Amino acid sequence: MSTARRLKARHVAGSAGLYSTATVFAVLFLSPLVWAAFSSVHGPRASDGQGGFGGANYDRLLHYGAGFGTYLGNSVAISAMTVAGTLVVALFGGYAFARFRFPGKNLLFLTALAILMVPHPTILVPIYTLLGYVGMQNSLTGLSLVLIMFQLPFALFMMRNAFEGLPRELEEAAQLDGCSSFGALVRILMRAVMPAMITVGLFAFLASWNEFIAPLILLTSGTKFTLPIALVSLRSGEFGAIDLGALQAGIVVAALPCLVLFLLLQRHYVRGFMSGSVRG
Repeated sequence: MSTARRLKARHVAGSAGLYSTATVFAVLFLSPLVWAAFSSVHGPRASDGQGGFGGANYDRLLHYGAGFGTYLGNSVAISAMTVAGTLVVALFGGYAFARFRFPGKNLLFLTALAILMVPHPTILVPIYTLLGYVGMQNSLTGLSLVLIMFQLPFALFMMRNAFEGLPRELEEAAQLDGCSSFGALVRILMRAVMPAMITVGLFAFLASWNEFIAPLILLTSGTKFTLPIALVSLRSGEFGAIDLGALQAGIVVAALPCLVLFLLLQRHYVRGFMSGSVRG
């Protein structure tokens, strides 16, 4: 066998092994979600009968507690505010850390990163007290501010590295054309770091959408509970009776936005993660 054929055979074998491994991991990853989706529409409680398919589980889920739409709307509102706030602060903060010099710059950046070393549950009680002083207890806005604080270390790190990976000639050329630093950031640099912004926004959404501890402690009104709290309450059941069908339906509804967003933004996510992690 010639050298070219041996190399081609090795390449084919390597590709086959890679795709086989990826397929196995994909099946292992998706099987719980597929089973939850199947269980949510199949069974006696799903069809209100002896078996078969139906949407009764989703109907019971829709009318659970204060209404599933209320919990879903609260989660959407909190996630939207968290993503927007994280992107704004990380964009301007990352640009400032990457491009400007000011007293205490490195110390301030290290202090922001130090938040990563503090377990979030340990500071939620002091935060709850602080929110009470400023009149933001049991508030979706107050909860969003707390979640933004939790996301800032990673977001600032990503955006600072993304800006440092850009040549300074870009903004210098814009300033020669009459742009200010703010104008250069908004009109030119922001487009260049868009993959990093998408990565930061995706992480902020996933974290806020699935957060359980912070809403449980900081929210006291049932009408302001988020989707994870509602699902845990549904799992606990009443008098020990757990509605597994409705719970499976809730899991599907909660998982779908995360899955869809990740698939849609996967290409930008990979590019942003690389640009935000490797400095040029």
